[in-house]
Amino acid sequence: MAGSKEIRTKIKSVENTRKITKAMEMVAASKMRKAQERMRAARPYAEKIRNVAAHLSYAHPEYKHPFVVKREKIGKVGLVVVTSDKGLCGGLNTNVLRMSLHQMKAWETAGHGVAISAIGNKGLGFMSRLGADVKSHVIGLGDAPHMDKLIGPIKVMLDAYIAGEIDQLFICFTRFVNTMKQEPVIEQLLPLSGDQVGSAEGHWDYIYEPDAKVVINDLMVRYIESLVYHALSENMASEQSARMVAMKSASDNAKDVIGELKLVYNKARQAAITKEISEIVGGAAAV
Repeated sequence: MAGSKEIRTKIKSVENTRKITKAMEMVAASKMRKAQERMRAARPYAEKIRNVAAHLSYAHPEYKHPFVVKREKIGKVGLVVVTSDKGLCGGLNTNVLRMSLHQMKAWETAGHGVAISAIGNKGLGFMSRLGADVKSHVIGLGDAPHMDKLIGPIKVMLDAYIAGEIDQLFICFTRFVNTMKQEPVIEQLLPLSGDQVGSAEGHWDYIYEPDAKVVINDLMVRYIESLVYHALSENMASEQSARMVAMKSASDNAKDVIGELKLVYNKARQAAITKEISEIVGGAAAV
């Protein structure tokens, strides 16, 4: 059995760790509420632009955007991987990266190349270690998504699609379900189809001013950017929720460990006292 001093030192160490995890849990809970508000605020716009894009995909304007044209032969596939910049959030990033890796292997088995755009430090580090073809990346996004930081990496993938370097574009992120549950998903961004985005009942065409090409070009870019922004909002809300749950679990485990160590310490102290009393009694009897 360890000595009393070693046990006291270990108890102090675990108590200090518990203070840190408890503080991180409270910070994550505060950030989680703000992240959920941003996520819910982004959902109506994302839903509305999905409906507009769905109607556009069913319409027959005089100009057909490359984003809505399905290609017969698939050579290379693009994948946008959304992860967090920091860890200590349970299996959030692990689940997303595992799903991405599984899908990449499936594409490579089918003979398709894969180009990666990494959003988040964890995803960038994983893909770099994997030796993947990372076309673009962005890290250091902070606690709130910023469109001006996302435009550059996403434009690289969109330009590659228009140039024919990639023939499909997907995004992998963590969808927020509730505080206790977050699920990794992969969604297709390009090519756009009405069946994919889900069209509202009834299809119609629009009147374009000044002309269809200018309006549709801007709309398609805004559509992709809004989907990526919404995915990042969902991922950030999931990240803070997962971190809060993970830190609460760590705090609870630390509390249990402290209780067990105190029990061991009391037993060791009692054994030492009993030994000393026995020695005193033995000495007195000898005298």
